[in-house]
Amino acid sequence: MATARSRFESPLIVIVGPTASGKTSLAIELAEQYDGEIICADSRTVYVGMDIGTAKPTTSERARVPHWGLDLVEPGERYSAADFKQYAVQKINEIRARGKVPFLVGGSGLYIDAVILDYQFGLAENSDKREWLNAQSIEWLTEYCANNNITLPENNLNKRYVIRAIEQKSINDKRRLEPIDNCIVVGMSTDRESLRTRISARAEHIFDDGVVEEAIRLGKKYGWSSEAMTGNIYPLVKLYLEKSLTEQEMKEKFTTLDWRLAKRQLTWLRRNHFIRWLDLTEAKQYLTTVLAPE
Repeated sequence: MATARSRFESPLIVIVGPTASGKTSLAIELAEQYDGEIICADSRTVYVGMDIGTAKPTTSERARVPHWGLDLVEPGERYSAADFKQYAVQKINEIRARGKVPFLVGGSGLYIDAVILDYQFGLAENSDKREWLNAQSIEWLTEYCANNNITLPENNLNKRYVIRAIEQKSINDKRRLEPIDNCIVVGMSTDRESLRTRISARAEHIFDDGVVEEAIRLGKKYGWSSEAMTGNIYPLVKLYLEKSLTEQEMKEKFTTLDWRLAKRQLTWLRRNHFIRWLDLTEAKQYLTTVLAPE
């Protein structure tokens, strides 16, 4: 294991990429080898109890390397990119103060950009305006974004995220053009067929791990209409339990949703010219030279 570094010597290692691209396993391997700690930048894994459906790092993975950014709020509680930025910056400083290497890992582009491009978020939302926006349909909100040149969030079917994008319309005018100092950003490059295969395999895996039972438990505790329950796999499980979908149809639809998510993530991430896109082997070799130079 690497010797402890001073907080000023430790670079921020950022590993980004679409869902199922292998970024988590690479980050764990490198963090374990080079005395690092991982901050998960994922807008879904911040929720308590949503473990299997959001593909959180497993208990054994977390035992290998400290993980942060997981289980921060209860499903239904509001948690914004501004909240995440404040949290992540604090954790980066704490990790460096311990002489360790901070790894920022995820596929939620806004969460990543908020940290490395130092987004300056606007004031908290106006309650009257938010109430009015909440009364609109998701279709109306999506059209409003198109007409007003507002970039839709990755989860553009989640009304709360779309409303927050409207509230933060001016955000892109208040950010850096280049990443913060001492920051290395690598993107996981995966060919389409390999990514599709990995997504399909992960769909099978989460069902084997008991995502249906997890969804039932969460639905009873928080209600199926909770914002956190309206995305990802959980609405499909509800349809399955209502016998509107067969098990096979549920898996196929989830695979399709994850593939669409991956494409949205890549669209967002590829706007950033400074990301060094590498395949798994290349990324490991490159980051090794950064973390253990000759």
